[in-house]
Amino acid sequence: MTSTVDDAPSQAPEDGHPSGDERFALVDKHLKRVRYEQDQLIETLHVAQDVFGYLSEDVLMYVARALLLPPSMVYGVATFYQLFTFEAPGDHACTVCTGTACFVKGADGIVRTVGDAYAVAAGATSDDGRLTLKTARCLGSCGLAPVVVLDGTVHGHLDAAEAVALVRAAVDGGGES
Repeated sequence: MTSTVDDAPSQAPEDGHPSGDERFALVDKHLKRVRYEQDQLIETLHVAQDVFGYLSEDVLMYVARALLLPPSMVYGVATFYQLFTFEAPGDHACTVCTGTACFVKGADGIVRTVGDAYAVAAGATSDDGRLTLKTARCLGSCGLAPVVVLDGTVHGHLDAAEAVALVRAAVDGGGES
């Protein structure tokens, strides 16, 4: 059963989220645009992750209530797709492509070297919260292999030392880690 726009006022508090976090207003704007339709769950989760940087339990519950869906369904959908994350990201994000072309040209060495330099495993955030290191199966930029995406900017043809220098410049301002 799909909710209707008539249901909207009872689903989203008019005075904002009880936490006072104004980012929920951006999620509400999206929800109103899609008329609180339950079939917009995945798109709504993408919007929420874009706004908050990750999907916290509070955000998942908010989406579930707004779309009149069981929290277990929202959590099940969110955990099914790899694009959703459930932990706060670091101040900087480094994603290394590990697809075939990048792997052949040394992506594994980049992951290992950046990880060693910041004491962080792939898929995790450093203890100090400054760097999240991720891998991706393919970023679709094989001609630039190996590819590193640092804070949303694509960098290609890097070796491990160049990748660490690039990350160091962003995270430490060029200083030693």
